[in-house]
Order: sequence, then C-alpha cells, then structure tokens
Amino acid sequence: MKKSFMTKKGIGMLITALFFLLQASVAQQSKQLSFSAPPEKLSLLGEGFISTGINERDFALSPDGTEILYTISTPKSTFQTIVFSKRSAKGEWSSPEIPSFAGEYSDLEPAFSADGNTLYFSSNRPTSGTDPKDFDMWKVTRVGNGWSKAENLGKVVNTEADEFYPSVAKNGNLYFTAAYLGGPGREDIYVSSLKDNQYQKPVVLDTMVNSKAFEFNAFVDPDEKFILFTSYGRKDDAGGGDLYMSVKDGGGKWKPARNLKDLNSKQIDYCPFVSPDGKVLFLTSERHQLPVSFAGAKSNVQTIRDIAQSPLNGTGNIYWVDFQKIYNQLK
Repeated sequence: MKKSFMTKKGIGMLITALFFLLQASVAQQSKQLSFSAPPEKLSLLGEGFISTGINERDFALSPDGTEILYTISTPKSTFQTIVFSKRSAKGEWSSPEIPSFAGEYSDLEPAFSADGNTLYFSSNRPTSGTDPKDFDMWKVTRVGNGWSKAENLGKVVNTEADEFYPSVAKNGNLYFTAAYLGGPGREDIYVSSLKDNQYQKPVVLDTMVNSKAFEFNAFVDPDEKFILFTSYGRKDDAGGGDLYMSVKDGGGKWKPARNLKDLNSKQIDYCPFVSPDGKVLFLTSERHQLPVSFAGAKSNVQTIRDIAQSPLNGTGNIYWVDFQKIYNQLK
C-alpha cells in the first residue's frame, strides 16, 4: 500500500471535500436498512446511502446490530477513514460520521470483538511525533456512547512492516494480513493467539489457506470453524483477486481453500465479513458497468459526469448476500 504524507491543513481539506461528496450522495436516500432478509444473489448494499460514487470498503456490524462501520477514501486511496452509522429506535440509520478516534491519519478495516466493546483497526498513525508511519494494529474500547483513545497493540503483533485487516475470534485470537519475510507467499494470513490476556508471537496459517501467491483480508468465524479471505494469483483466480473459504475438519485442521466462484468477478472482490448471527455475508467489490463505447448513442459531458458519480464507477462498493447456502455447500 502506498503511503501519503500530508499536512494537517491538507488532511482537513480532504476530509471536508470527502464528506461533502458523501453527504450529497446520501441526501434524499432512504436510511431504512434491515439485515434480516439478505438477498439470495449478491446485491449492492444501501445504494446511495452506503454504496455511493466514492470508494467504500470494509464492513463491520456490531453484535447488537445497532451500529455499522466501514471505510471511505479519497481517489487513489491517498487518505482513508473509518465512518459509522447508528440505528435509531425507529429503525432509521444516521448519516455517516467519522468517529472520535479517527480522521487525522489513514484508519481502515474496523473489526468488533465478540462482545462489541472493543474495536480493532489498521492505521498509519504515529506512536510518537506527527508523521504517519507503517500500518499497525490498533484498538479502542467503548466509553459511554463513544470510544477511548486509540491504543497500539504493541511490538509482539506490530512490526516495522505493515499489518492489515484484523479479525478477532471469541477467544481473542487475532487474525491479520502481513507480507513478512519467510512466509509462504507474497502476502499471507497470520494469527496471534491470546493467552493470559497477552498476544503471542504471530504464526502463519498453513498452506491449506496460504499459498505462494497473495492471501489477504481474512474474516475468521468467531468459533474459528471457517475463514474467508481473498487471494490473488492462483490458477483459478478470475483476474482481480477472488474470495476463498476454508473450513476446519473434525481434528481442527484447515481444509484446502475453495474459490467462491458464484460471488467473484473479474475485478477485485475482498474484505469479507459475516454478520454476528452468521446469516449475511458482506464484501467489497470493484466490479463495474463502465462503457467502452457509445456507438449509436453519442455521449455528452453530463453522461460522463453521471457515470463518474454513480456507485458502479469502478471504485469499491459494499455488497451483501445470504451466507447460509454458501456455507452449507462448502462446509
């Protein structure tokens, strides 16, 4: 991931512009969104409200179902920030906002603990000074209706390399992505076990999950029965990076990962997340419907502007689908 160094003034201007676009896109859109009946076919989530003309990725739903978090970014992802929306008693979701702990540096990939009281994420915020650093794992804990100050997970988990996409099991085991030397592939999935409230040295998952290619952005089942992730460069990859799933056998070993062919596209499909009740799969995709010509129906300036501002403009969007059928077929 490319790193960008900007002044606070520049970041402030970027955030203002980014949220002007976001608020304009959600204006007049319905904020009534229920996750109780997921579609059987992969569908855009909250078009015009969550999935808009800017780049959205990642997704996290709180265990009680009243809060969603995801990531939005500037073009080329020079700056990324987590945003949140809360559901009212009437079932209406609030307009996206940046949480108190975010907004100055690139913060992305939110993941709740099983009890919903801790939120993990990746960030390039500094541990000292003001200059951005490499991406580390961080966490915040609930304080009243808000969040605590962000806390770095420490040197056992974090290194001078980048650590991305946390996913936390019920027992506290932390799964994440890194491109460490000595791994089986170009980028791999690791797990740091939690013992006596202390993270242990990360261990790379075996080659039932990791390969010589790229494996990244994994979601682990809270009971560690299955893992969803993206791989790029495998022989059965559709082209941009596909979603795969591995389940554990009766002895607790990972079975060979299988391509989720019915969900994948020619563009990148990644950032999987399964709802706390296990019924809904959310994912990010950059699939699009961009034209390559306007033969017989000449375009105009407004046509191009409309395409650029539409959700299917090639930037990331969040999708959802019924997960039960998928899981039953592959377990």
